[in-house]
Amino acid sequence: MKHLLSCLKKYRTEAILSPLFKLFEACMELIVPLVVAEIVDTGVKNGDTWFIVHACLLLALFAAFGLGFALTAQYFAAKAAVGTSAELRSCLFGKLQSLSFTQIDGMGTASMLTRMTSDVQQVQNGVNMTLRLFLRSPIIVFGAAGMAFFIDWRAGLIVLGLIPLLAAAVYIVMFACIPRYKDVQEKLDGVYLSARENLTGARVIRAFRMEREEERIFRGKNGALAQTQVRVGRIAALTGPVTFLLVNLAAVALIYMGAVRVDAGAIGQGDVLALYGYLSIILVELVKLANLIVTMTKAVSCAKRIGAVLDAAPEPSLAAQGPDAEKSQKIRPHLAFEQVAFTYAGGRAPALSNITFTAERGETVGILGGTGAGKSTLVRLLPRFYEATEGHIYLDGTDVAAIPVKELRARIGYVPQKAMLFCGTIASNLRWGKEDATDEELLRAAEIAQAGDVIEAKGGLDGEVAQEGRNLSGGQRQRLTIARALVRDPEILILDDSASALDYATDARLRAALGKLGCTVLLVSQRVASVMHADKILVLDEGRIADMGTHDALMERCTLYREIYFSQTEARHE
Repeated sequence: MKHLLSCLKKYRTEAILSPLFKLFEACMELIVPLVVAEIVDTGVKNGDTWFIVHACLLLALFAAFGLGFALTAQYFAAKAAVGTSAELRSCLFGKLQSLSFTQIDGMGTASMLTRMTSDVQQVQNGVNMTLRLFLRSPIIVFGAAGMAFFIDWRAGLIVLGLIPLLAAAVYIVMFACIPRYKDVQEKLDGVYLSARENLTGARVIRAFRMEREEERIFRGKNGALAQTQVRVGRIAALTGPVTFLLVNLAAVALIYMGAVRVDAGAIGQGDVLALYGYLSIILVELVKLANLIVTMTKAVSCAKRIGAVLDAAPEPSLAAQGPDAEKSQKIRPHLAFEQVAFTYAGGRAPALSNITFTAERGETVGILGGTGAGKSTLVRLLPRFYEATEGHIYLDGTDVAAIPVKELRARIGYVPQKAMLFCGTIASNLRWGKEDATDEELLRAAEIAQAGDVIEAKGGLDGEVAQEGRNLSGGQRQRLTIARALVRDPEILILDDSASALDYATDARLRAALGKLGCTVLLVSQRVASVMHADKILVLDEGRIADMGTHDALMERCTLYREIYFSQTEARHE
């Protein structure tokens, strides 16, 4: 809730004015039954037409003022609620940028989308309803009870005794609903995940004719969501009938008591109408209050889910300087991995174990291995997308854990396995590597990445790029992502199997161009042809270095390397 209140602070004026105008409206509403009582006991009883007309005009005036107060209150409440939800959504998005890969993996994309859309919307509804009714409804309820006491204290006891019974009924329903609303949102996460997977994997699903199976899975998740919503809806629906039952029983008792008091001459007929009017007001307000409680319950549940994200510790920007600080000052190669190990959160076995190798400035290190050998995991440890669980990684003699993340990543050019581009132009995508890069710098990086023909085909640097680069082929996207990394002129260039869609000739030209840059290159590939000319080749097998050396040395002594080499060369010849 602290995050919600923090976002609401910017709209504190609206948050104060909305309940205040609702209070004015409540005052208008509480006076109405007294005027009606006077119309009956004075105007109708005495046949005073002018009194009735003036009283009706007074009621119309109260209605006009009440409408004005209500509209003003609604305006301020809506402005505060919408503004707060926008701030909350911005905070969530900003927080997402600061989370580590491990945290993002744990939360899941679908869950984050649910929090930024459905959860924030529920919180917005909760803020809106709270500002409008949280103060108004209690004031109306207790104000109406007080006015009933003012008319007749015995009848007022009936009204006053009704309030705790209704409050108990609402509290029981609320207590039963809160945990179930959390289940609803978690089930909604599953529906979002299923829909997202089907949209992104539509081609694969149709290629394997799995539409019916995916429909079955989605129906299962959607059905579970519907069942959970029905269960919580049934509980929440009890609020209305229970409230009406209690109020109608109180109405019967009140009318009976009123008739007895009228016969005794203690109160007038108009007073009975006023008492019943106040009871009706209490009924309406308690129904509103019950709905408010349900909305607030949903909002609180969603706010807790949002708070879990906002309370998550951000990715560390600078680790504490410990004993390793002195050790890191020893003379080392440009890049060094020393007995590095890594285990994913929840993983049963290490993804990497005892990884030790070095690279001098300007060297190219090839990283080869089968699927699941740990190639991508290894290169993701250097820019600290994940933190090594054991061992140390040194850059120019300094442990990367002691280098601010922003500074560290500014020195590294990273090209992921999946070539990801964003809506905009080719230039806007390439300038992610360097915001102030000139057109000449962009074109130079594109030429090195063998992407000059891509830019030419799209009409220049202002050529349009669709969402995720869908108007480009796989090879075109890969070359542009390589160019994006080269624009910043990095000390270390990480190519995580990022040339897999390139033909062998283009791949060879790319490697030749990269060899002239002078930066250290970590080249992950499943192609022997892509790494065979590297200064050093790491052969990974089940998270360990099976062997390390040049192509010729590995061909002589590494059985796994030879198997990969011959399997690929024979496949090419076939």
